Amino acid sequence: MNTFLKRLLIILAFVAAGLFLYSYFVEDIFSKRVSPKDVVKFELNDTKLEVLYNRPYKKGREIFGALVPYDKVWRTGANEATTFTTNKTLIIDGISVPKGIYTLWTVPNDSLWKVYFNTKQYEWGVDDQMRPMREPKYDLLEVDVPVIHLDHTVEQFTIAFDNTVDILKMTMAWDQTKIEVPMEISKDQPQ
Repeated sequence: MNTFLKRLLIILAFVAAGLFLYSYFVEDIFSKRVSPKDVVKFELNDTKLEVLYNRPYKKGREIFGALVPYDKVWRTGANEATTFTTNKTLIIDGISVPKGIYTLWTVPNDSLWKVYFNTKQYEWGVDDQMRPMREPKYDLLEVDVPVIHLDHTVEQFTIAFDNTVDILKMTMAWDQTKIEVPMEISKDQPQ
């Protein structure tokens, strides 16, 4: 066997061992996640928005006020912290949100949710005691949005963008609850 093939087999063996160890100790990359990762994107002209999050299922459970307690910070999904990325300055609730990457946190309630855009990047959504990792000192924005009670059940937590009537909204829906965060693209973009 020539030297090239021997080296190739050794490299492939190291790659296979690395994938196995990563899968075993860090994240099982070969099995389906209970709350799968998803990315939702919005593009209009040269504006690009993106949310990377994990989507838990209802599975017959009572969600808001039970699994996700009222009046407590929620990581807004499961597993890793949910991230929101914008390539343009946005205006949300009258406040300028510069282009960048933010983590999204929420405080659900029966009639009103608080939505936080936080400037710190967190590797995970909760600590080892299942407490949200959000640090309020990094909050750029807090916006209050009313709850919309749905007539149907949304089985899997869903974040989306809606621009159907030329008013851009980021929506979040799960169980029979939906919220909408209105946002607009700032006319004053930094050069």
